[in-house]
Amino acid sequence: MARVYLSLGSNIERHKHLSAGLDALVREFGDLQMSQVYESEAVGFDGDNFYNLVAAIDTDLSVGELALRLRQIEDDNGRLRSGPKFSARTLDIDILTYDDRTGVVDSVKLPRDEILKNAFVLLPLSELASDSVHPVEGKTYQQLWEAYDQASQKLWPVEFSWPED
Repeated sequence: MARVYLSLGSNIERHKHLSAGLDALVREFGDLQMSQVYESEAVGFDGDNFYNLVAAIDTDLSVGELALRLRQIEDDNGRLRSGPKFSARTLDIDILTYDDRTGVVDSVKLPRDEILKNAFVLLPLSELASDSVHPVEGKTYQQLWEAYDQASQKLWPVEFSWPED
């Protein structure tokens, strides 16, 4: 079984789509762990604020098979792929790490570059996997967060109830 960290985000009906994405992940992979949910301003375009979190799953699927499953979950939640790369999203699920794999695996770049670039990925990852080591940088996610320019991107924790009662 591979330990996989996923980044989930939404800025359209945020609670609804993140909850549906988490429900789908549990149906597909069983138990998962998740960080707090954070709200952040859109990065790369003008748009509504996002909700973001990081989830950990275990899977026997290959990287390529997992990427296809995640794409289907996004599509099932109304993800439109015809717009610009940086735009509003009902649901975005990205593979951040797949065990300690590095390089391009099944057309997926591992680890995902956004880990080091975006606070809305690094902070929840450092919360969920603080002592895990970035497979390229050789530092823990907690060390990477502490060294990150935390004033460069605004984000804050939000109340998020899941699963719903």
